[in-house]
Amino acid sequence: MKIRIGTRKSRLALAQTDIVIDLLKKTYPDIQTEIVHISTKGDKILDRPLESIGGKGVFVSEIEKSLLENKTDIAVHSAKDLPLNLADGLEISGVLKRGDYRDCVVLRKGESISNSRDFIVGTGSKRRILNMQKKYPDVSFKNIRGNVDTRLEKLKNGEYDALILAVAGLERLGLSENIQPFDYNEFLPSACQGIIAIESRKDFSGIIKNISDDETFMQFETERYILELLNADCTTAVGAYSKIQKNRINLTVSTDFKKILSGTSDISERFELAERLVKQL
Repeated sequence: MKIRIGTRKSRLALAQTDIVIDLLKKTYPDIQTEIVHISTKGDKILDRPLESIGGKGVFVSEIEKSLLENKTDIAVHSAKDLPLNLADGLEISGVLKRGDYRDCVVLRKGESISNSRDFIVGTGSKRRILNMQKKYPDVSFKNIRGNVDTRLEKLKNGEYDALILAVAGLERLGLSENIQPFDYNEFLPSACQGIIAIESRKDFSGIIKNISDDETFMQFETERYILELLNADCTTAVGAYSKIQKNRINLTVSTDFKKILSGTSDISERFELAERLVKQL
C-alpha cells in the first residue's frame, strides 16, 4: 500500500513528516510513502502579519485542497496551526504523542534578557506578548514571520535581541541550544502546542487511528474545544494546556494572562470542565 503525504516545505514540516513516516513504517512494515510538497499562502506571503492575510487557515487551505482532489491521502500539521474549522469531508484522524509543550526565549550565545525598551523580542503572537510582558514589562516587541531557520538567522544578524519560539519545533530540528524554556504555570502555551496532527479523508482514518496516541488525542480535543468555545482565531490571545494523570485531567486556560484559571475533572468530563472554566474567564 502507498500513502501520499501532503506537507509544507519547511525543514520543520519535513522533520515532522519524517516522524509520521517512521511510525507508519513501524506499524505497517510493507507500506510505501510519498511526500508531496505543498506551498501555502502563509509560506508565500511573509511581509504581513498572519491575521492580515487570513489567519491560521493560510497554512492549511492548499493542503486540504490536495486531499479533497485526491492528490494526497493524508497531511501532517502542527496542531497549534490548525484553524477551528476543517474542510468538509476531512478530519483529524490521529495525533502523535505530544512533544514539549513549552514556549521559550531564544538568545544569542552568551547573552541574557535585558528588561529595557532597547531590548527587541521577535514575535507576532499576542498571546506570547502578553505572557512575556508579565515577566519583562519593559521589553519591546517586533513582528516576525518565516520558518524557524529564517527567524534564527534574523536573530543571529542582530535584527532582534531574542525570539519566542516553541521548544518542540526547535528540538525536532536539533536547535534547542541557548534557550530559556517556560513552564505552563508562568507562560501559558498555545492550545495543542507540541502536538503533530494528521488530517485525512475518512477513508484513511482507520490507518491513522492505529498510530494515534490516545492520551494526546484527549488533550488535543480538550484544548481545541477551548478555542471553539471562545471562537478563537489567530487574532485572539488564548492559552490552554492540559495534562492527564490517572484518568483525571487538569486544564489551565487564560485570555488575558492576568486571570489564569485551572481545574481538574475525570477524563470523561473534560468538555464540561472546559465549559466551566471558559464561563469564568
